[in-house]
Amino acid sequence: MHLAYPAVLAALLFCTGLYGVLARRNAILVLMSVELMLNAVNLNLVAFDVWLSKAAEETLHSGQALTLFTIAIAAAEIGIGLAIVLAVHRNRGTADIDRLRDTAEGHESDGTDGDAPATGTAAEKAEATA
Repeated sequence: MHLAYPAVLAALLFCTGLYGVLARRNAILVLMSVELMLNAVNLNLVAFDVWLSKAAEETLHSGQALTLFTIAIAAAEIGIGLAIVLAVHRNRGTADIDRLRDTAEGHESDGTDGDAPATGTAAEKAEATA
């Protein structure tokens, strides 16, 4: 088998994942797109390891070992990322990335547009209504 087949497949997977990261607004879909990109890298690592092991006399299979580490790190990353997204969804009621910028301390959703700056602080608003 030629090296071009898995390389083209990995490029297509990576481009699909990159499109998903750039175009999606749902945090879970962004995490899935990052996983697609990691799997494309894993496919390249294994394909190049097999290709290089045919050319070299020694077969270390370092690409496959690195792929196993990448899979383990990706599993931990998706577990932690999904836990964070679910916690934010429980608190905010949405997993929309555009609305998550309000989660920083000190920002309050006051019903204004995201482009317009909020006028006054929360203490000033409380004094004005009292």
